[in-house]
Amino acid sequence: MSVSAKAAPKAADLQPVRRALLSVSDKTGLVDFARALHEAGVELVSTGGTAKAIKDAGLPVKDVSELTGSPEMMDGRVKTLHPKVHGGLLAVRDDAEHRQAMETHGIAAIDLLCVNLYPFEATVAKGAGYDECVENIDIGGPAMIRAAAKNHAYVAVIVEGSDYAAVIEELKAKKGTTLALRKRLAQKAYARTAAYDAAISNWFADELKETAPEWRAFGGQLKQTLRYGENPHQHASFYVTGEKRPGVSSATQLQGKELSYNNINDTDAAFELVAEFDANVSPAIAIIKHANPCGVAIGSSLADAYRKAFACDPVSAYGGIIAANRKLDGATAEEIAKIFTEVIIAPDADEDARRIIGARRNLRLLLTGGLPDAGAPGLTVKSVSGGLLVQSRDNGRVDLLDLKVVTKRQPTAQELADLKFAFRVCKHVKSNAIVYVKNGATVGVGAGQMSRVDSARIAARKAQDAAEAAGEKTPATVGSVVASDAFFPFADGLLSAAEAGATAVIQPGGSMRDDEVIAAADEKGLAMVMTGMRHFRH
Repeated sequence: MSVSAKAAPKAADLQPVRRALLSVSDKTGLVDFARALHEAGVELVSTGGTAKAIKDAGLPVKDVSELTGSPEMMDGRVKTLHPKVHGGLLAVRDDAEHRQAMETHGIAAIDLLCVNLYPFEATVAKGAGYDECVENIDIGGPAMIRAAAKNHAYVAVIVEGSDYAAVIEELKAKKGTTLALRKRLAQKAYARTAAYDAAISNWFADELKETAPEWRAFGGQLKQTLRYGENPHQHASFYVTGEKRPGVSSATQLQGKELSYNNINDTDAAFELVAEFDANVSPAIAIIKHANPCGVAIGSSLADAYRKAFACDPVSAYGGIIAANRKLDGATAEEIAKIFTEVIIAPDADEDARRIIGARRNLRLLLTGGLPDAGAPGLTVKSVSGGLLVQSRDNGRVDLLDLKVVTKRQPTAQELADLKFAFRVCKHVKSNAIVYVKNGATVGVGAGQMSRVDSARIAARKAQDAAEAAGEKTPATVGSVVASDAFFPFADGLLSAAEAGATAVIQPGGSMRDDEVIAAADEKGLAMVMTGMRHFRH
């Protein structure tokens, strides 16, 4: 039900800070902040470890139990859930009835609240057990934060140390806090508690194995304000969720200008793709342009893999994003530096690679410290008008599937290896997707077409263009294998692949006309493998 408010007196823009309540789990900068408050004449009230840190710094501080007259109890679960705390935060100072209630019940105003929430997200991220995670669900913190934020006409609320300086600056310059600052802090406070509750509710959903909870919330923290979005007239920002998954969100950028919206999107696509290939088995390179691979390869070395990937589509590779599944070395960096590249992302880079890339100031180098697990569960979210589409991450792995050969001819060992390679890549190509592969390298990629046969033809055409550019008479699709992200609804797509020179096919199967497609493959002497798993990507 809604609550109607009585007409309240308008609060002054500048509000003094006479008393502050500090209770933080992250003690970074706490002592300096507390000292600055003390020097500004602010009475300090605190709890537990925060109070101890302030006392140890030689600063006067009152324990919250002195304020409330009630001891901390139940292993710290109950300490700030008290009328003398929430009354001090919520009281409308200019309301006569509120002032009378404060006087009657001995409630002192709290003008500044500084609270970090219990580290629930970090506790989950480190793999803690159920009980430990539950114990790290903060109750008093969010309650106080929401109370202070609601009463921002009088109270300033801080939820992270990065705002200490702004508050101290105003106290020194203006002897109080301005409404503009309090509003900004209140917005951040509500966003922080919302993200916190989202993390908790999603953790519970995972624990319950609930894939479609009735209410679903997501939250994130600003990592970067971007120059613009996909196009210059669009505003954009980059938020991180705290998921401990190596990639663009957690990478360290060694050099180059800020990443753009499109850079981040493409770099994520590149690194997720290259992570399909086990670095302990073979080095791999993925080159991405507009979120689609224009070349992917494994090789005897990282440099060899790069040369093979680049050869697939040298035109599209210009200005692309390059991902490596191993430490970037000098030889590979030399090859990459021969053309303009926007971003390189890798688990690490040796000194030679850093030096070579360092000579190209506009080339961004991102190091992640590891590879994401391509088989790990997770969620992906896409916005639509008025809602969100939420699904589990596509963590299907071709190596774990029960592959069925449905044609008269069995694939050779090399064909089977290339078929698996092609299907891994196909998973990361926009639908409809067709991928030709030969000897551990893509040789033609057709993406994002309304017709599967068009994707097959485009991929073959790109292979012809690459052959002509390299001065070769025969395109690399001759003797290749081909992967399709979904079934062939008709035999025409498969026949196009056969015309391009493919000798083996991998596809999910499941079409009403599978028999026709299999018969066409047999007629052309192709080997065909069905996976039973589709990899649409829109």
